Amino acid sequence: MKNLLVYIKDYKKECVLGPLFKLLEAGFDLTVPLVTAAIIDYGIANEDKGYIMKYGGILLLLALIGLACSITAQYFAAKAAVGFAANLRHALFSHIEKLSFSEIDQIGTSTLITRMTSDINQVQSGVNMALRLFLRSPFIVFGAMILAFFIDIQAALVFAIVIPLLALVIFGIMGISMPLYKKVQGALDKVLGSTRENLTGIRVIRAFHREAEEEEQFCRENNFLAKSQLFVGRIAALTNPVTYVMINGALVVLLWISGIRVHAGSLTSGEVIALINYLSQILVELIKLANTIVLSNKALACAARIESVMSVQSSLAVREAGQSETAVGKRGQVVFENVSMCYQGSQEPSVTMVDFTAEPGETIGIIGGTGSGKSTLVNLIPRFYDVTEGCVKVDGQDVRSYPIKELRERIGIVMQKAVLFKGTIRENLLWGNENAGEEELMEALELSQSIEFVEKKEDGIDSFVEQGGRNLSGGQRQRLTIARALVRKPEILIFDDSTSALDYATDARLRGGLKRLSYRPTIFMVSQRTSSIRHADKIIVLEDGEVIGIGTHDELLENCQVYAEIHYSQYQKDKGAASGKEEESENR
Repeated sequence: MKNLLVYIKDYKKECVLGPLFKLLEAGFDLTVPLVTAAIIDYGIANEDKGYIMKYGGILLLLALIGLACSITAQYFAAKAAVGFAANLRHALFSHIEKLSFSEIDQIGTSTLITRMTSDINQVQSGVNMALRLFLRSPFIVFGAMILAFFIDIQAALVFAIVIPLLALVIFGIMGISMPLYKKVQGALDKVLGSTRENLTGIRVIRAFHREAEEEEQFCRENNFLAKSQLFVGRIAALTNPVTYVMINGALVVLLWISGIRVHAGSLTSGEVIALINYLSQILVELIKLANTIVLSNKALACAARIESVMSVQSSLAVREAGQSETAVGKRGQVVFENVSMCYQGSQEPSVTMVDFTAEPGETIGIIGGTGSGKSTLVNLIPRFYDVTEGCVKVDGQDVRSYPIKELRERIGIVMQKAVLFKGTIRENLLWGNENAGEEELMEALELSQSIEFVEKKEDGIDSFVEQGGRNLSGGQRQRLTIARALVRKPEILIFDDSTSALDYATDARLRGGLKRLSYRPTIFMVSQRTSSIRHADKIIVLEDGEVIGIGTHDELLENCQVYAEIHYSQYQKDKGAASGKEEESENR
């Protein structure tokens, strides 16, 4: 928690004024029993109505001032807590954005969502309660005890005994419950992860009729969370009954001692009422303090979880803008020099000793079986992951020496999974280049073969896209993500199996459009279909992360058995005519 307090520095004034006004309110609360004692001992005992009215007015004034102080304190505490949570959420989101794919894979998406939402809300509530009650409650407890000693030392000894015992109980319960709250939040992570996985894969679950098994697994995790919460809740629930028993026992002893003292003439009736009021105030404040401590336990446990994410350092050494070296190679050139890459926690590398050069304007096809390392290879260019051995160079410069923003501005990438964001088609395209004009947007739509369905929509390019592109087909989503990359006009274009939902004719027209690009980018085309890469300048064949063939389509058919097997499994000799039609479509 200590490291997170830096995010409350903009609210130093509120952090001082909130507790200060609470202490003022507490001071007025401590004065009330003394005024009440005076009314009983002098006003009521002497039947002095003027005295009663005068001190009754003072009681009313104390109540109004106390109310004003309480509202002011609540305002400052809430402002500081909400502002702190907003700063912390912004800092956490910014930190997550800087993490590499390796760290995000390791931590887990569901865990990060919990940290950003539930955990920060708990910390916000904890800070709010702490600013309001952590000073007020001890001030009232010790203030009431000191004033009780001024009234009568013998009677006040009850306070001196019961307060340490209550503190022992409260802090003992706190020590037991705090680690349990951490386990509860961990169980919440699992429930969130299971929920997210089920909602994301609902179509697959229904397709394989696995609803019962998934429901059983969810119930198991949900029941474990419920049991964990009940267990820690039972321990925390002991606070109220134990404190009430102790306070009521102390009240019985106080009345017994006070009765003897009143009978002896050492105490007045008003002073006994004041002592009882002080004991009641102590009871109320200790219960408040106990609840505050329980809430603070949750907040501290959540703060530790947030801090654990904040302490994760990105494995990508990031340079600041303006610190990159001067590029020494050709613009658009990509060089892999003996590149190997191993994911965190994996024993075997995903790609091994990859060595090739992509010259500016070349089209590089990448093909191989499932899990052969195709996506891993292209993800090294924009530096989503760092190489384990060797280096990847863009424009003659190691990608690790570029500022991340500068490197990725040179690259347009279309991911394996087509992702669109809630908004209009225009807004999604402007992700590629926020300064792009209407002509550039329409050109990108035309080249990506999206223009045909965009123009049919009522609002055209300003048509609404739902979150994730739910109101579009798979092929439409893929074409729009391709258009988004083309709007950037990058020097390097990466297509990570991003035409899998397109039919052969549309795929061929798309590749024909890419050949007509005026700025001639270096293109990397990852595909499972040889038809998509057969006209590439170089085709790289991967198997188990190793390059087993580099060459043109015809060369690989002769020299690479794996490539030939992939090709002939898709195009038998009797399908030559279909292949010819596709080539004719592409030439058009």
